[in-house]
Amino acid sequence: MSAIILYMAGLAAIAGWWLSQQRLATKPWLEEGLAADFREESLSSPPAAKVGLGVFLAVAGSLFALLISAYSMRTNMADWRSLPVPRLLWFNTGVLVISSIALHWAYMAVRRNDLENVVVGLLVGAASAVTFLVGQLLVWQQLDVSGYFLAKNPANAFFYLITATHGLHLIGGLVALGRTSAKVWRGVEPSRLRLSVELCAIYWHFLLLVWLVLLGLLTGWTDDFINICRQLLT
Repeated sequence: MSAIILYMAGLAAIAGWWLSQQRLATKPWLEEGLAADFREESLSSPPAAKVGLGVFLAVAGSLFALLISAYSMRTNMADWRSLPVPRLLWFNTGVLVISSIALHWAYMAVRRNDLENVVVGLLVGAASAVTFLVGQLLVWQQLDVSGYFLAKNPANAFFYLITATHGLHLIGGLVALGRTSAKVWRGVEPSRLRLSVELCAIYWHFLLLVWLVLLGLLTGWTDDFINICRQLLT
């Protein structure tokens, strides 16, 4: 439960900060220049796509928080047998870092109207993401060959479930990235690509952050942190 409580607290803090930026306490009907104020606020308000992505990330984050909480509670039961972490996971992590950096590079390039570097960033980001997915499948193959089957142990089942859930989210991101890349190939102006590239970059940063947390959980690095949180909450 500690992971869920921490996540909800962080989500509430982010929501509170966002609401504080929306001038909810103002009374525009008492201010001069009413039409100008409304025009200014409409121009400064975030696009609907960005708000939608924020809501989706909040829901996805809740799902991962539930998985982390269930994993943490399940490890305390007697039938839990931890499985070894394949070394290939570290290579996959490095590839995902490269993918996130490439998407950020594309976003910075589109802000400069540098279409050539946008193409490079999108291609490197997509290729790295596909490499990560292939690497995860190879990790599954290694574990299967070594006898760590899905139904043999709860730890095995959780490993496959957690990595599969993250992989499915990455596949969904590749679909959005493919649509953005198609716009580039059609010759859409960089100014009209900025939002799409920015949303892809934000989503990739989210997936990287989630994966680093999951990797720490699967390797046992977060055990001490979770124990400290439990002690603080009890």
